[in-house]
Amino acid sequence: MVNPVGRTKKGAMALLWDESFIWGVTAYRALKEAGLPFALLRARELKAGLSGEYPALFVPGGWASNKMRAVGRDGAARIRDFVANGGAYIGFCGGAGMATGEGLALINAARKPTPERVPSFSGPVRLVTNDDPLWKGIDDPVFHAWWPSQLSVGRDVSVLAAYGQALPGAFSSDLNVGDTSAAGGWKELEAYYGINLDPARMEGDPAVVRGRFGHGTVLLSLVHFDSPGDPNGRRVLRNMWEETVHSFGYALDREEAGGPEDPVSLVAVRQTLPPLLEGMKEAVDGLIELGVRNFLWFPRNPFMLQWRRGVRGLEYWSLKVLMDEIAELISARGEDPEQAGGAPGKGRAARTEEALAKVKEILLPFVDEARLLLILERQAMGRERLTFEESSDSRITAMRERLFSRSKSHGGLFKTLIDRMDGILYSLLTEDRPIFQTERSR
Repeated sequence: MVNPVGRTKKGAMALLWDESFIWGVTAYRALKEAGLPFALLRARELKAGLSGEYPALFVPGGWASNKMRAVGRDGAARIRDFVANGGAYIGFCGGAGMATGEGLALINAARKPTPERVPSFSGPVRLVTNDDPLWKGIDDPVFHAWWPSQLSVGRDVSVLAAYGQALPGAFSSDLNVGDTSAAGGWKELEAYYGINLDPARMEGDPAVVRGRFGHGTVLLSLVHFDSPGDPNGRRVLRNMWEETVHSFGYALDREEAGGPEDPVSLVAVRQTLPPLLEGMKEAVDGLIELGVRNFLWFPRNPFMLQWRRGVRGLEYWSLKVLMDEIAELISARGEDPEQAGGAPGKGRAARTEEALAKVKEILLPFVDEARLLLILERQAMGRERLTFEESSDSRITAMRERLFSRSKSHGGLFKTLIDRMDGILYSLLTEDRPIFQTERSR
């Protein structure tokens, strides 16, 4: 059995960190807001199994195929053993896709093929829920979905909620749902975009499901209850925790931790950064600002960006979120990291600085080329029907290939960069606070 980050706390969920990136950060923050104890776990640690002190494994969003590659055959077998022996698997979005027949096969469900889905939906959606305890305290079941899949399920799977009506503030690709619905132009736009866009196509499809695998429970959600700052999501997270760990004899404090301590904490950091990190942060911030002033994207809320069709947006925003989180952790220490109990040998600050320096060697050239690519893409929008996959400009195509590859699920120089940043973030989180909890849950 494995102790993921050095020690355990009864009732703490294990959060599988690998291949989550921005979704790992949002899950980490949302679980803290909800006042839930949890521990971070890397895929490589699954080879030793999951400790019996962890009643649930929580797998946040991200590309399901990349997550499966990260856990590997041995890790997948350990997860299946954990659930079969009575553990709970909780998967959101990509973590839900990982549990279907295409991945771990924990539940009789499959993701619908892309031509049958609305693949680019994001934002608030009202669910049609049943009377399950999961919805206790929820008066209006509005939650956030971020480019979710759609499922087909077998008869032995319980549908706890289905997609209902998308709210006006949602988007389908780069089209505002409220404005586009008012104009009544979905059919023509779908023909032009070449994909399903009308969110009404999602209505009635399963959004939250539950099944059994051996003696364990599998709970999958295509909506993100882990969207920071969402009171409905926070309530469901606590309901989910209580339901999942109840049979293990753990109790949860009655009060929630409340909203985020700092509502803009993903984007606001103290001005106490070392010069190395400050320069990297300025480069990433400048890249985001370039996109804003060229009308390529805009912030939808403190943790998510909306971008135009024809350019990538989630990748650039993921860089910013991870960079801000690293900066926040380093600037918030308020201590001499060399004297803070780091491992013998090279001090923690020195190890972090060395890792950041290696990231900088990749980051700055990436940002320089990405800036040029975005400007070229902005110009191309006036000449052609541009998608993030297709362009008649060979220069744009070559730069995209180098920076991102042709893969939708992260590749190219971006993947090398985000992996290294993710490793630094994980190290900072687990060295300082191996078990995360609020004052009320201690």
